[in-house]
Amino acid sequence: MTQALDELLDLLDLEQIEQNIFRGSSRSALVPRVFGGQVAAQALVAAGRTVPADRTAHSLHSYFLRMGDPGAPIVYTVDRIRDGRSFTTRRVVAVQHGQPIFHLSASFQVPEEGLEHQADMPAAPDPESLPTAAEMLPRHLPLEVAQRLIEARAAVDLRYADTPPWGSVGEPREPRSQVWFRTNGKLADDPLLHVCLATYVSDMTLLDSVLLAHGRGGWAVGDVVGASLDHAMWFHRPFRADEWLLYDQQSPSASGGRGLGQARIYTQDGRLAISVIQEGVVRVPR
Repeated sequence: MTQALDELLDLLDLEQIEQNIFRGSSRSALVPRVFGGQVAAQALVAAGRTVPADRTAHSLHSYFLRMGDPGAPIVYTVDRIRDGRSFTTRRVVAVQHGQPIFHLSASFQVPEEGLEHQADMPAAPDPESLPTAAEMLPRHLPLEVAQRLIEARAAVDLRYADTPPWGSVGEPREPRSQVWFRTNGKLADDPLLHVCLATYVSDMTLLDSVLLAHGRGGWAVGDVVGASLDHAMWFHRPFRADEWLLYDQQSPSASGGRGLGQARIYTQDGRLAISVIQEGVVRVPR
């Protein structure tokens, strides 16, 4: 396991300060606010720690309410909405400086047999054939910016199948992006941990497809201003976040200063593991 992954796992190992209250810290990000994927993953950790061990997360719905302060702890309060025979529902509020910054609703389910079908996995290059972040980022970004991005994502091996938005500024193209990702090291066999790490990574690139449609480079080059507004995920089938996952992303719409991204995450052997939808603020600086 790499040091960066070890630090991320420490970040997700929340301190329990009361029966339904947890506290987490933050790590530095590319922008002076808490990374949205971090607060979503920590909130899901808090929810999961109040749920019976035989139930796994199958969905989450969340709203980003205020910019998080990376220099202050985040307190997560869990509301035990319902404990049914098959499903368990939790609501989590993340608070900083006395104000809510994030809301999460998550649902957990006991294992069940049922109908089975899925969308086919799209064609994608072999992840091992693609350049690593350390190889690819300096080709497209100033060295200082590239190094900061590499450090911010060091816990994850994330590889673009095509040129990322900040590598093709001024060249609008199909609003679709593919990345392969896995953690930079093996993880324990805890299903909640794998779901939380996938949640963490899911906020890194989902709005890339919005930028591609307009030839914008995004936050890394400063030609748009943006932030996540809401984020929803459905966990369909078991997966491991320390094995290659294909994140196939596209944007069906941008309007009103907002952009919508939707995606499917597949295991390397073609099983549809997760569906994701996110809307974010995407504004062109005046």
